[in-house]
Formats: sequence, structure tokens, C-alpha cells
Amino acid sequence: MNKKIAILTSGGDAPGMNAAIRAVTRAALQEGWEVFAIYNGYKGLIDGELYKFSRKDVSEILYRGGTILGTARLPEFVDPNVRQKGIENLKKYGIDTLIVLGGDGTYHGAQKLVEMGINCIGIPCTIDNDIVGTDFTIGFDTALNTIVNAVDKIRDTSSSHQRCTIVEIMGRYCGDLALWAGICCGAEYVIIPEKEFNRQELLDNLKTHHDQGRRHAIVLITEKITDVEELARDTEEYTEFETRATVLGYIQRGGSPSGADRVLASRMGAYAVELIKQGKEGRCVGIIDNQLTSTDFVEALNGKKRQTNDNLYNVFFKIR
Repeated sequence: MNKKIAILTSGGDAPGMNAAIRAVTRAALQEGWEVFAIYNGYKGLIDGELYKFSRKDVSEILYRGGTILGTARLPEFVDPNVRQKGIENLKKYGIDTLIVLGGDGTYHGAQKLVEMGINCIGIPCTIDNDIVGTDFTIGFDTALNTIVNAVDKIRDTSSSHQRCTIVEIMGRYCGDLALWAGICCGAEYVIIPEKEFNRQELLDNLKTHHDQGRRHAIVLITEKITDVEELARDTEEYTEFETRATVLGYIQRGGSPSGADRVLASRMGAYAVELIKQGKEGRCVGIIDNQLTSTDFVEALNGKKRQTNDNLYNVFFKIR
């Protein structure tokens, strides 16, 4: 079966994207297919930045962070006329299927293309771990390790200065990074969007913590919940704990992918090619209970991401 497929990365970059690009390319070439790379996401699709890939083009990228294909935001993609330009470029090259690597926004764009008759396969690449239909997304493990490394260093200073440190963690509207990091780092408190944030309760607990003579406290909080600088000021005033806020920011997205992410990306990339081989259309790759699976775009976008595991949340509070 002589097929032509294309691959693009869109939205925020995630460690492991390159490993997935490599896996898709090599698995497809192994089938005798032609592979086209699209640079700069959906913008590149519209602008016609398509280039034929060989096995050599994906050599030496397995361990690299970011994405060699680049990524760009394209708000105009909501316009059907704009999307039609991308479809015409795919047809110009005779491309059968488009594989998209990214998160929620990337999936929305792919679903719109599916509705216009283009077969798309999605591979979940986001450090936030907020995609429906998979236990883990590519990039989550690497970001978690980056956070753990940073918080371990912060704790040294926090303890030396008898200080409370509030660390803002990425995750958008998913608390997985903060919760997992809280367990890994032995944080005193974790604040995540899946659980109601009681500001006064936190302040009271930190004051008790200080009054008991504890040398330091680490609070991890998912972004977008509250202003961490303001929370740090309130904490210091109420508890008498010298308090600092640290926003880890984009350091969480970068870096060479962990071994776990390299394996996950390789498995998912190869499985995406297998789905195409089986004639599956409009599917998003996932992994549940360590078994590869797939979900259609509608379910992936309209379904509800499983709530943060209550058992894991309870474990944190038992051992903090």
C-alpha cells in the first residue's frame, strides 16, 4: 500500500516530540510510505512548508528537547477558508493522512480538518497531562523530573533561611504536575485546580507549622489559581514565616526527554502508523494501564479528563 503521510507539531512544545517524529517517520518508511514534514505547525500547513523526509532527516533527534519542526500559533485557523488552503496543500502532494503532535488546541484544529474530510491522527504531546483518553502525555515525565530537581534545590535554600517557599507549577487546568511533584519532593502543601482552594485554611496551617518551630515549608501550586506573589505576602504577614514565591515558568518545558518519555513517544509514534495501516481515521493515540489505545477526536475533546486520582491525593496528605 503506497501511502503518503505528513506530520506537524503545534501548540506548546514538549520534551519527546522529536522522539515521536522519529518514530512516525521510521515506522512509516518501514511500510514503504512517503513521509512529509510540515514546519511551524498549522501555519506551515497553510504556507506550504512541506518537505519530504528520509530516515536520515530524523537521525540524532531522539534525545533532543523541543521540536525540530517548530511550532506556531495560528488563531486564523478557525476560519474554514484558511483551513481550505492547508487542505489544498495536502492534496497537492497527494497526502493521505496528517499526524498532529500537540495538546488540546492542536486537537481542535485536527478535528476541524477531519470534519472537512481530512484523516488526522493525534499524538498527545503536552507537559500538562490534561488530554482525555490517555493516562500520560508525552513530556509529562520530563517536566515532572525538571520540577523535582528545581524544588529539591529550592528546599535547600528554604531550610537554610527558615523560609516558606511557594512554587508555581505549570499544568494549565490540570494539577497532575503539582500533585506528583508534591509527593516526589515531600512538599508540605499542594494546591491544585481539582480541589477547592481554601486560602485561610492554608494560612492557618502554615502559621501552626511556623509556631511549632518547623524550619521551612514548601507549597506547590498549579498556575492560574491565584497570584503567588500576593499569596507569599499574605503568608509572611499572617504567619511570620519569611516567604518567597518562585515561578518555575518555561524551564519546565525544555530539556532532553527522560527515558520514560523517549519510550512513550516511540511507542505512540509507531502505534499512530499502525492505526493508519489498519484504516483507522480521526483517532487520537493514548496509553491506558500501559496498553496502547485510541480515542476519536470528538471524545478526546468533549470527554472529561479523569479527575486527579483521589487515592494519590490522599497518599500525599498521609505522608506529607
